[in-house]
Amino acid sequence: MCKKICFLCMLMLMLFCFSVSTYALSVSARGAVLIEAQSGDVVLEQNKDTRLPMASTTKIMTAIVVLENAPLDKVVKIEPNMTNIEGSSIYLHEGEELTVEELLYALMLESANDASVALAHTVANSIEGFAELMNKKATELGLKNTHFTNPHGLDDDEHYTTAYELGVIASYAMKNPQFVRIVSTLKRAIPLNNGEGTRVLVNHNRLLRSYDGAIGIKTGFTKRCGRCLVSCAEKDGVKFICVTLNDPNDWHDHQEMLDYGFSRYECVNLANPQDYSISLTAVNGQKQSFLATNLQGLCVVLKKDNINISASLEANRLCSAPIKNGQRVGKIVFYNNDEIIGTLPLISLENIKEISYKKSIFERLFR
Repeated sequence: MCKKICFLCMLMLMLFCFSVSTYALSVSARGAVLIEAQSGDVVLEQNKDTRLPMASTTKIMTAIVVLENAPLDKVVKIEPNMTNIEGSSIYLHEGEELTVEELLYALMLESANDASVALAHTVANSIEGFAELMNKKATELGLKNTHFTNPHGLDDDEHYTTAYELGVIASYAMKNPQFVRIVSTLKRAIPLNNGEGTRVLVNHNRLLRSYDGAIGIKTGFTKRCGRCLVSCAEKDGVKFICVTLNDPNDWHDHQEMLDYGFSRYECVNLANPQDYSISLTAVNGQKQSFLATNLQGLCVVLKKDNINISASLEANRLCSAPIKNGQRVGKIVFYNNDEIIGTLPLISLENIKEISYKKSIFERLFR
């Protein structure tokens, strides 16, 4: 009887482990990854390092390069080489004028290839020059398996990335408030042909309407690339970047992957401002001691089943004057299971002037 119970327990454990493993790899994408945004930890992955084309998710990098190299209010006059571009389009008219910001909305909401070409020429005077800037940025981000030849993502053998590296690009982009504002917008109106009418841009990202906490970021599709999707969602201080490349069931897969991530991670509040205070000695100070505290709070994202927080204050008990109000005099180090997970500076709350011994001796002699 005991042997039977042990066998059943082992069988249940094997089935549980199999189900978790299968769940982690059950997406229908050729390449996929789920990244916890704060730490960069890979939570789920499937062929995350396989080089694949990425269609219009390319435009995440396009937007980054534009935002870092052109003012939003710059006016772009549409030239003939910016019109009649293959694929998705807002049908730009030769001679019309739009701002960089309006073209970015067209790029990220309607996935407009003509807008991408207009922006590329505005920033770098050519598609080739703009691609160089894209590749330079990829190098700065430490990417080894990503290469761009154009700003829109139309098919090219030398235009590729991996699910993981596209996730790195997306994580970087979502740290830019202007980028987040654009990709989280559901609908935006921009001028049509210098006031002839109005274009209404509608975001193609269905998750913004169907998934609680979704805040971006970009869809993509060509027959060769298949369906590509990069999404970002945030709940209770926890943020995930989800990427699938060549995934016929991308909307469902992203919801499942994001749900899995939120079920396993939580944001832990380590400290509020002034939670930690300490009295330190001022050596050669006109006052013998002073208070120091943390002026900032700190939250970190951790796995729910692996939380064991501790903290230590590291500061010299004897601090030489002069000491300024706002001066850093130490730090608080936070640990989870003996691993450092964050630090906060200890800041002096007082001004302590140094004792001038020469002046004191002179005054005594004079008296």
